Order: sequence, then structure tokens, then C-alpha cells
Amino acid sequence: MGIIRKSITFTEQQDTYIKSLIEKGFYTNDSEYVRDIIRKDQENRKNGIDLYDALADGIESGSSNETVNTIWEQAIKDNEGKN
Repeated sequence: MGIIRKSITFTEQQDTYIKSLIEKGFYTNDSEYVRDIIRKDQENRKNGIDLYDALADGIESGSSNETVNTIWEQAIKDNEGKN
């Protein structure tokens, strides 16, 4: 994976905040902090897309004659092998 250098600008308050996180040991430098924010944003957006897709699938599948308890029990059973 290649490295691309970017130049970004922060307000004084943002810079002070980032420096405080570095001083507390959360990050070793500004770049590490920004990369972490990007990774978290990517994960959150993926989770949002996955949720939207699941909701769309549910809506498209129509109604069910099953009870909520039966559906819940099946979901738990289906998920047991994934952990």
C-alpha cells in the first residue's frame, strides 16, 4: 500500500485537542489520529449501508406468519455458528 502525503489545516482548538490526545498516549502523532478517524468513519458507513440493505431486504420480503419469538429464536440459532 502506497503512502500519499496530504496537507490539512486545523483550527488552534483542534490542534490543541489532537496534541492532548498524543500527550495522553492515545496516538503517537497527528497522522495516526487522522487515519484512525478515517478507519472509524469507513466502518460506520459500512455498518450503515449494511443496515440499510438488511432493512430493504426485510421490506422486500413482505410480511410473515411467524411470531416475533419464533423469528428471534431462529435469528439466534442462525447467529450461533458465526461467533
